[in-house]
Amino acid sequence: MSAAATPMPPLFGSQRALATVVLALANFMVVLDMTIANVSVPHIAGSLAVSPSQGTWVITSYAVAEAIVVPLTGWLTTRFGAVRLFVSCILGFTLASLLCALSPTLGALIAARIVQGLCGGPIMPLSQTLLLSSYPPEKSNQALSFWAMTTLLAPIAGPMIGGVIADNLAWQWIFYVNLPIGALGALAGWSLYRSRETQRLKTPIDFVGLVLLIVWVGALQLLLDKGRELDWFGSPLIVTLGIITVLGFAVFIVWELTDEHPIVDLHIFSYRSFTASTIAMSLIFALFLGYIVLLPLWLQSYLGYTAWLAGLAVAPMGIFAIVMAFVVGATLKRVDPRIYATFAVLVFVTVFFWRSHINADIDFHNAWLPQLLVGLGMPTMFLPLTVVGLSELKPAQYATASGLQNFVRTLLGAFGAAAATTYWDDGVVRHHADLVSHLTTHTAATRQALDQVSVQGLSAQAKLQLVDYLVQQQAAVMALSDYMILAGVLAVLMSPLIWLTRRPSTDVDMTQVH
Repeated sequence: MSAAATPMPPLFGSQRALATVVLALANFMVVLDMTIANVSVPHIAGSLAVSPSQGTWVITSYAVAEAIVVPLTGWLTTRFGAVRLFVSCILGFTLASLLCALSPTLGALIAARIVQGLCGGPIMPLSQTLLLSSYPPEKSNQALSFWAMTTLLAPIAGPMIGGVIADNLAWQWIFYVNLPIGALGALAGWSLYRSRETQRLKTPIDFVGLVLLIVWVGALQLLLDKGRELDWFGSPLIVTLGIITVLGFAVFIVWELTDEHPIVDLHIFSYRSFTASTIAMSLIFALFLGYIVLLPLWLQSYLGYTAWLAGLAVAPMGIFAIVMAFVVGATLKRVDPRIYATFAVLVFVTVFFWRSHINADIDFHNAWLPQLLVGLGMPTMFLPLTVVGLSELKPAQYATASGLQNFVRTLLGAFGAAAATTYWDDGVVRHHADLVSHLTTHTAATRQALDQVSVQGLSAQAKLQLVDYLVQQQAAVMALSDYMILAGVLAVLMSPLIWLTRRPSTDVDMTQVH
């Protein structure tokens, strides 16, 4: 056992300012790496002489490793201490980033990405707990607002930054950019926090729970990543992964609830406010992530946007998000957090139904304008529900709770993105077939379309291909509209979860991390 068993006093002045910047950048770097590689997969696959399908393992390997280790943060913190764990993870993540950039083969790159994910997972909740320990209790919401900003904006910035790097530099630079941030984070983190180490206890290692966690989370992540490519449950592999996921999850729950020293303390879910807020936050995040995935995908696939331009169309949500994060942080002690969260649901529902009226003739102005409104919803949902979720817990439970919140949100986010793309793809096929069934040479619209393309001197085959493309484009718009309506309805249906939580009766002292 080591280090202080009593809470450390908050930091002040330049030390606190530096700590805020360092921890925010560390968190931003890790969350950014979830999405920055997505648009670079074709470049990576071409450079390493593998297929694009094989190249997606660069994303999958990182996601699986991170998903496995995030819920272990509480146990790891208790065993090794928050400061040592944070600095070690930063150093490991930075070294793994260098190895990723220097990888000569796909196998080496995947191995380095696994190490990256294992080291990056704890950084998210640890950056939150260390940041909270740096602020006095009355300013804990302000600290959370800084942390929430980086968590929400990094996934948005990832594809945009990755697109710029992929188009103008070698793919290796998506990993090289981590080196200075990681070096600064490790150096400044140790300098600021080495005398503020948390209590360490040598608890037994729950090997069975760890193996079960690896099995069911790994199977689920592979199912989500490969399901669309393999036609979901029409594939024996996906069926097998589904069975492993369900059985592994069931056994894991039973084992962790009955083991004397569980590697993941699931008893935290017995707190009503924590459970309801975590589920509500994660469900709306799943809908939000599906929306963020589909919009740039549609802009690039059917309107000819580049990755950079599609990123610009999505990016304006960050404008109001930054402003609202500070507003919410400053007023949360005076306003019922559940009111803020309900307002956020109304914002998302408004945006979803606004987007449901989208059409193929949309200009850039109308592509980005609704994104400003999205920025109002992000901080008013995630920051208040984080506070509500922690309000009933003891300070010693914050690290575990933060890890579980991140884990559930990440898992449901991955499910939401996979479900959204599958729903959209199926909708495109369905609407295309329906439109074609009504499209005959006897209709006035068809004759007009064929007359228009004939003026261009195209062959009969080329005319049919052009008409089919126009039909496909319209089918994509209709399918996207279907998703927006569905997302809006689901957001309304999940909103009662917010009011199953309890309003914090006293100020939540989240600055004590043991």
